[in-house]
Amino acid sequence: MHFGGLDLNLLVAMDALFTERSVSRAGERLHLSQSATSGALARLREAFRDPLLVPVGRTMALTPLAETLVEPVREFLLQAEFILNSSPVFEASVSKRRFRLMMSDYVETVMMTQVFPRIQKVAPDITFEIFHNDNSRGIERGEIDLSITPSKYLAEGHPSEHLFDDDWVCVAWRGNPLVQRAISLEQYLAMGHVIVRYGARRHLPAFDEWFLERSDHQRNIEIITTTFNLVPQLLIGTTRIATVHRRLYTYYHRYLPLKSVALPLEIPRIEEFMQWHRSRSCDPGTVWLRSILKQIVAKSSAHHPLAELPKVVSPVALPGKRAQRPARGNGSLITGTPVGERKNESARRGA
Repeated sequence: MHFGGLDLNLLVAMDALFTERSVSRAGERLHLSQSATSGALARLREAFRDPLLVPVGRTMALTPLAETLVEPVREFLLQAEFILNSSPVFEASVSKRRFRLMMSDYVETVMMTQVFPRIQKVAPDITFEIFHNDNSRGIERGEIDLSITPSKYLAEGHPSEHLFDDDWVCVAWRGNPLVQRAISLEQYLAMGHVIVRYGARRHLPAFDEWFLERSDHQRNIEIITTTFNLVPQLLIGTTRIATVHRRLYTYYHRYLPLKSVALPLEIPRIEEFMQWHRSRSCDPGTVWLRSILKQIVAKSSAHHPLAELPKVVSPVALPGKRAQRPARGNGSLITGTPVGERKNESARRGA
C-alpha cells in the first residue's frame, strides 16, 4: 500500500486543525508549539496541493477539499486506534486503561458514586476522565468511550442501550413550614423555585421548566443554578422548593434535611441511555464497562427505595388536551431559550 511518502502522523495534526480551525488551538490539543503546528500544516498543504485552511476575517475556514476530508480522516484515525489497542480479551484486574466518559453531574451523583468503588476493587489501575454533557460531538468524533445521556440526545448512527429511568418529586427543606403532606398546583406555582439552566447566559432551561412553559404554567423562579447537585443544597434554610430527579433526591436525603411531596402535575419521566462510537462496539474494554454499569443498575433497582417515596397524585391536563401520561424518550434537559427567543436559537443539552 502506497501513501505517497505522507507521514501518517500528520493526519493526527490534520484532524486537530480541522476540528479547531486554529493553528494555536490545534497546537494546544496536540501539545505542540505553534511553530511546530504551522510546520505540520505546511507539510499537509504540500502533500494535498491545497491550502486546506484559509483565513476568513479573524477566523479560518476549511477549503472545499478539506470539507470532504474531515470525516474520512476522523474514521481512519478511529480505525487505527482500534487496531493498535485491540485485544481479544480485557483483563480488568491488570489494565491501566483510561476511560473517557460523558454525562451530567446528576448521573455522576446517582450512578458513578456506586460504580467507582466497585471498579476500584476489581480493577484498581483503571482511571477515568469525565466530561459534562454538551452535545453529541464527543461520541460522533470518537473522543468519548461511553456517554450516558437522555434518549433525546443520542447521536445518530451509533449504538446505544437503555440504562435506567427516573421521574420527579417536589423537594423542600425539612423545616419549610409551607410544605406539608401535599401541595396544590396553585401553591406549587406561587412558591419560590430553585431551577437549573445551562449556557453562557443561563438561557437553556431544564426539562421541567420547558414542560411547564408548554403547559402554560409559570413558576416563581427565585434562584437559577447551572448544576443539578446544587439544587438540594440551595433549599436548606429557605421556604423555596424545587423539582428534582427522584434518584437525586434519594441520594441527598441521606445527607441533608430534606423532604419531598408528590408533584401536583405529571412531568414525563426521563430515560438514560449508554452510547458509544460504532468503532467500539466490539472493544472488550468498553463491553466490560457497560456490563459493570448494567450490573450496578440492576442491583440498585432491586434495593432502591423509590417505592417508598410519594408518587404524582393528580395529573394536570394541558389546555385542550387530556391529562398527559409519562412520555418515553424525553431527556432531563431540552433545547430551548426564554419565551420570545426560542424561535431563533436551538441547542442540545442533557441531564
